[in-house]
Amino acid sequence: MTLREERVTLAHGGGGKAMRELIESVFLSVFAPPGMEDQARLTEAALQEPGARLAFTTDSFVVTPVEFPGGDIGKLAVCGTVNDLAVGGARPLWLSASFIIEEGCEIALLRRLVASMAAEAAAAGVRIVTGDTKVVNRGACDQVYITTSGIGVIAPGRDLDARRIRPGDVALVNGVLGDHGATILAARGDMMLSADLQSDCQSLGTLMEAVLRAAPDTRCARDATRGGLASTLNELAEAAGVSVELDETALPLRPEVKGMCEILGLDPLYLANEGTLVTFVPADQAEAALAAMRATKAGQGACIIGRATEAGAVPVTLRTAFGGSRIVDMLVGEQLPRIC
Repeated sequence: MTLREERVTLAHGGGGKAMRELIESVFLSVFAPPGMEDQARLTEAALQEPGARLAFTTDSFVVTPVEFPGGDIGKLAVCGTVNDLAVGGARPLWLSASFIIEEGCEIALLRRLVASMAAEAAAAGVRIVTGDTKVVNRGACDQVYITTSGIGVIAPGRDLDARRIRPGDVALVNGVLGDHGATILAARGDMMLSADLQSDCQSLGTLMEAVLRAAPDTRCARDATRGGLASTLNELAEAAGVSVELDETALPLRPEVKGMCEILGLDPLYLANEGTLVTFVPADQAEAALAAMRATKAGQGACIIGRATEAGAVPVTLRTAFGGSRIVDMLVGEQLPRIC
């Protein structure tokens, strides 16, 4: 079917011919799911393997602006859901995608977002197999919101869990910190800041598979999204009953991110990331895990940033460049709203 309108109207959510034209022209023509039913019917040889488990996750994305340097809300939705599966040790396989679209949204924008989602899904080795579309009145949402759910398969024998972290384990990240949060802040233009930054938005499934092959006793992994590295480490430390000590001189931060944070009084450890994970591995497997990360596109900037210690009075501390120590607490409130 040919879609003639340039903007979404309420008729496109009405369940009739206009809605079918929108779905077929914008979504089905790109995602090409098998058949056209109200559910996806999934088969995978990995599901038949004794001991294999399903992993299931869901997330909603409301970032503003919906297009930003290094990505857009469509790419973000795919990466975010793929990464939530991957850090749990699952191989991501299938995604659903549901769209809430504001009346008046440009059809051209939707096409760009859908193309971005399809490209990232292909790169991550997942299929978008089902979804939904709703149109709301002008002003009821900001152009478009996307909810994605994902299913993956956890191979027998894998058991990534924060409670497995032990004192002496090493903490690694796969790249720079805070790029996504800083990029979104600059892209909004509210602060009249100019920075040559791009979001780190990327899928991490290939990287996680490489780490698990190289370091089979990997304790756990977590993508450091909202709340940044600081909040993620606090969650992991509390779950494991350990403390974590970071080395300030080892933290990978771009000068542009540090400069922006200094101007605005922000802490880069709390800025959101969308393609950065932190993982804990036994000390004797840290170098192997580091090498495996660096051999992937998403992990070329991987480094060791700290280690787990016996539980102390504070879950996470930072050893400063001057030899002192400061508390790295859980984020209170929200540094930046609408970042993912």
